[in-house]
Amino acid sequence: MTDNLRAKVAPGPLSRLAQRGWRRSRRPVGQPTRGKTASNRLRRVDAFLLLYDAHLLRREDGSFAGAWFVDLGYGAEPVTTLESAARFRRINPLLPVMGVEIDPARVAAAQPFADARTAFRLGGFNLPLRRLETGQSERVRAIRAFNVLRQYEEADVEPAWSELAQAALPGALLIEGTSDPSGSLWVANILRREPSMPRWRLEALVFSTKLRTTTFTPEVFQAVLPKNFIHRVQPGEMIYHFLEAWMQATQRTVHERVWGKRRHFIAAGQTLRTYGFCVDVRRRWLARGYLLLQAPFYETKRRMNISPEERRSKHSDGAEQCAQDP
Repeated sequence: MTDNLRAKVAPGPLSRLAQRGWRRSRRPVGQPTRGKTASNRLRRVDAFLLLYDAHLLRREDGSFAGAWFVDLGYGAEPVTTLESAARFRRINPLLPVMGVEIDPARVAAAQPFADARTAFRLGGFNLPLRRLETGQSERVRAIRAFNVLRQYEEADVEPAWSELAQAALPGALLIEGTSDPSGSLWVANILRREPSMPRWRLEALVFSTKLRTTTFTPEVFQAVLPKNFIHRVQPGEMIYHFLEAWMQATQRTVHERVWGKRRHFIAAGQTLRTYGFCVDVRRRWLARGYLLLQAPFYETKRRMNISPEERRSKHSDGAEQCAQDP
């Protein structure tokens, strides 16, 4: 996690367990979720992954041969795991997909849906990976954890991420976030496993809205912010100033609404980029209702608290300083 996202927060149950060395335990680490899910709730998450890094899902070279896509905390029914398997196997028929749940009853109920490429296992943040005939452990290429960490303390986020990184291949992805019940609105962290050590690098924060059916205003995203951001919507924090700037950009481009919500969403995102925020302004994202805010989010920490008007007048070169310019 980047320095500007750290805070002095009380230890949570996962952080205390990590301090005692939870990796020595074979018991699943974590707590059961409420288990609520629905068909196609994570369809837009899958669509985003296919746009963001389809190559990762296709890879079968080296250690990626047989590497899992993991759906962590799939809920009372395995519907999201099965739907993801069907979508991703359109581009990689060999892709192994694993649903992981900490509730034994949910795992047992999912077993009739298991097959040679689809598994449902009892586990937690310490993923239930097995030893192969070669003596090596199974590995993971991507992990989706939605509506899982929202029930924990903020201090538990980094220990949970750290544990998940242990089984991830270099270059693997973790998409971790929160959605509304229908999946039409969600926000997620995009993390990449570093090449030289088992830890994640925060790569982006993605905001998703279904433009055909939802009324778009930036304020609605506050309720579905991931755990590492949801308690930080206050002056001095990046996420607060970003949402404030987005609201101003939305108001500034309100004339575009006459052409529809999609046109307005695109214009607001493009305006955010002129404010200095590292928004990927390509239509492949904005036209589909995805606002991709890339790390380091804004060009420098010292400019985070200035107003959009000051950014426009004094820092018109801000967008050029973003780390990953499209």
